[in-house]
Amino acid sequence: MEHIDLVPALSRWIHFMAGVMWIGLLYYFNFVQVAALKNAAADGTAAGISKHVAPRALLFFRWAAVVTWLAGAALLGPLFTDAFLLRNGMGPIGIGAWLGTIMLFNVWVLIWPNQKKILGLKPASDAEKNRARRVAFLASRTNVMLSVPMLFFMAGGWSHRALFGL
Repeated sequence: MEHIDLVPALSRWIHFMAGVMWIGLLYYFNFVQVAALKNAAADGTAAGISKHVAPRALLFFRWAAVVTWLAGAALLGPLFTDAFLLRNGMGPIGIGAWLGTIMLFNVWVLIWPNQKKILGLKPASDAEKNRARRVAFLASRTNVMLSVPMLFFMAGGWSHRALFGL
């Protein structure tokens, strides 16, 4: 029976499962909830989404981002530094890791603090809420755009060495 190194195997599955949740929720927010909230606000039914759905979805969204990043770092293991410095043939996976890192930053530094204002979890004036909507929207849309190349580079893992002649 072949020996399986448990840490990389578990890291890969945790990274994969948390990543599915993170990117799935990212797409849900951008392609479903934004339009639904706009329509629900027009007919006065948005409270259910903004009070019950959005906070719970944002909880899973932000922690799935952390778990995805940490599991990816564990998966890289001793190659973590090489990946982040884009050296020793780790450039392609490193690009994916950097894109994921930027996206994680956007979640915790731009999206979540502004969503707290938008959802009324943190006191804010109407002007502050309007600015928060814009910042959260732009950071979230940026993450959608970054997710495509990030998924490309991360899904291929080290197989990109052959693709790019590294």
